[in-house]
Amino acid sequence: MPPSPGRSGGTQPGRRNRRRRRRLRTVDETSAGGLVVDGAAGRAAIIGRLDRKGRLLWSLPKGHIEAGETPDQTAVREVEEETGIIGRVVTPIGTIDYWFVAGNRRVHKTVHHFLLEAVGGELSDEDVEVTEVAWVPLGELDEVLAYADERRLVRRALSMRGGAPDGRADRFGLRRQARGSGTEPA
Repeated sequence: MPPSPGRSGGTQPGRRNRRRRRRLRTVDETSAGGLVVDGAAGRAAIIGRLDRKGRLLWSLPKGHIEAGETPDQTAVREVEEETGIIGRVVTPIGTIDYWFVAGNRRVHKTVHHFLLEAVGGELSDEDVEVTEVAWVPLGELDEVLAYADERRLVRRALSMRGGAPDGRADRFGLRRQARGSGTEPA
């Protein structure tokens, strides 16, 4: 008599083959960073990191919020640590959240982004987590940034008209730079 499909490892009719899946622990992480702009030169400082395949991916600087820090304080600190540029927060430009798996954890990450005005410092890739840093013309960010969510935030920031309560966003010449580059934000 042939063995029953259920005992030999096959599936029984009407039942799914259930493989053992490892249970991942879910954790929440919160970070902050942003778009740091040198308005006089019409450019932004961005960072490049290598992905698992060795490709250089450009993104906005960001990092974990430390105990006692507000998201805007974290954005200023992380921008300086990752780019060498000292920034001053002008206005929030949005939040991105996404999921990924790292080791035995399923991570839900929320990143608060701000528009920052570059007020000092020098471009530097001293941070061990950063492979390269660069000043990129504002009109080229949409082509250079690797992540669609960050490109959307940048387009929002570039299309702002006096986004800060005191109108400082206009002082950067963001609209003028974006139009002049031929990459009008959508």
